[in-house]
Amino acid sequence: MNKYDFNQKLNREHTSSVKWGLTKQIFGTDDVLPMWVADMDFSPPNEVKEAIQERVDHGIYGYTYSPPSTTEAIQMWLKKRHSWEINHSWVLYSSGVVPSISIAIEAFTTPGDKVMLQSPVYTPFFEMIEKNNRKIVNTPLKLINNRYEIDFTLFENHLKDGVKLFLLCNPHNPSGRVWTKEELTRIVELCHQYNCLILSDEIHSDLILKNKHVPIASLNDTYKEITVTCIAPSKTFNLAGLQASAVIIPNKQLRKAFKDVQERQGFFSLSTFGIIGMEAAYRSGEQWLEELLAYIKENVKTVKEYIDEHIPGISVMEPEGSYLIWLNCQALQLSDEEIKDRLLIKGKLALEPGKKYGPGGEGFVRMNIACPREIVLEGLERLKRAFS
Repeated sequence: MNKYDFNQKLNREHTSSVKWGLTKQIFGTDDVLPMWVADMDFSPPNEVKEAIQERVDHGIYGYTYSPPSTTEAIQMWLKKRHSWEINHSWVLYSSGVVPSISIAIEAFTTPGDKVMLQSPVYTPFFEMIEKNNRKIVNTPLKLINNRYEIDFTLFENHLKDGVKLFLLCNPHNPSGRVWTKEELTRIVELCHQYNCLILSDEIHSDLILKNKHVPIASLNDTYKEITVTCIAPSKTFNLAGLQASAVIIPNKQLRKAFKDVQERQGFFSLSTFGIIGMEAAYRSGEQWLEELLAYIKENVKTVKEYIDEHIPGISVMEPEGSYLIWLNCQALQLSDEEIKDRLLIKGKLALEPGKKYGPGGEGFVRMNIACPREIVLEGLERLKRAFS
């Protein structure tokens, strides 16, 4: 018997929701169904809401710190979900993964240094490198049989050319690819060989639909010394608005460098409710997550079957992790601008344009299906109308 009802439709108007409240500003119209930005239309676990409400009822919201119990909750979660045992001293806190990426770039590289990524990939990877005056080195992923693979020859050639930091996205956003233990081992071996640090964005790591997530820092005691791992409860439990994440840095010198930049920026603690929500989610959210994953899997199946039957010009890259679906529209032989116009004007549907994710994203769109199935079906009907 399920405890949670993911079919329930919740009204998010007048909540300052980026997803629902900024469509006019971002897409030029508010007459669209938003299935773009990566947050869910689901209420988080009851235990999280109850913990926050209890703190609200206390009535005093003064300066707070992250207590040892929060770190212990993270330790227990990672050990149980990902077989990764971490030391409490490795854990630092940050308001989010994107700020952590920027801090890492500032802490571990200097202006003009080369930072590598693999497109198509999460847009802030590009933005944080550029805004910190570093040089982007792109090692595009290879699309083989509707699945992304790493070009390790190109990967190594770029490392030989003096890359200082590699930004890894695992599970991969936007495609939902979960990198295998063998692929991750090859990545870390090469980075270690060529003295390149790794920042691994593992924010989607709890949302595994197929295969198994392997934290890259868990592979080897030697290799963990060159890794920085970013996690957060935000995607897993729909808590992005609480702005709470953790950064796991086994290497003492790297950890100090990261913390030094944070202190220069004036960051000392998470918010009261970020701390409360994070700990409650990792301590008590597992049943909710298991029920969510079952629901998302059914949504993926629904999308795949509908598109295969009704929109033959689009192919679905089934995600191995996350609630985001990468749709290949290249067979439609439309430009990215034509795809966008069809979606917004004919379909009244707001999706993320693929070219936003860099080279290799052209002709794709990203669809967020972390919503009640009724909305998924409505979105699919709009998608069909857009390209009919």
